[in-house]
Formats: sequence, structure tokens, C-alpha cells
Amino acid sequence: MRNEVCEVTCIHEEDVMHVQQNLPDLKGMAQIFKALADETRLKISYALTLQDELCVCDVATIIQSSTATASHHLRYLKDMDLAKSEKRGKLVYYRLADHHVSQLVKIAHEHAKEGEQHEGT
Repeated sequence: MRNEVCEVTCIHEEDVMHVQQNLPDLKGMAQIFKALADETRLKISYALTLQDELCVCDVATIIQSSTATASHHLRYLKDMDLAKSEKRGKLVYYRLADHHVSQLVKIAHEHAKEGEQHEGT
């Protein structure tokens, strides 16, 4: 096993100052990743990349849960601005908030697949 720590301390001040001056507030980003870190919510989000919109009953069936549990997860995604909902008659349909959310989920899936391929080699 290689030692993955610098053997000497050497601060590259220009690089560090550049990063510190350009680093935004990351709280909003952290909240997005926290919401998607839950496997059930990620499954729901991925399902919504495959189908533009799904009603709560469909989501409950997909994640094999009650409609109350599905609704809870969908509401959380909506509260985090990752999903939107629309009531039509007696049904509530959800979709991802925008293409950025869809891209995040798809990119995470592609990256995970690449990692699985590397493990097999």
C-alpha cells in the first residue's frame, strides 16, 4: 500500500489563494447531494429520468413501498427543489425539477458503472 500523504509540507500559496477566493458557499450543493444520497430517493430520481413523470402510486410500486412512504420521499425531493408536482384530478404527478437534476443522476450512474468496470479488471 502506497503512502498517500505528502512526505514534506509545501504550500502552493498562489493555488491556495486562487481556490479560497473563488470557492462559493457550498451549503446548497451539499443539500442536493444529501437528498440524493438516500438510495430510495436516488431510485425515485433515476426512475424520473426514465419516465418524464410518475404519479405517487407508480412511484410507490417502483420502490415497493406504501404511497405514504413514496409521498414522503417525493415531498423531500420537492422541498429540496429537485422535483416538481402537479395534481390532476385525484392523482399527483411528480417530475424532476429540470434537466440539471436529470444530468446529475445520469452522470452519477455513469460514474458508478465506470467504477464497477475498474473493479473487474
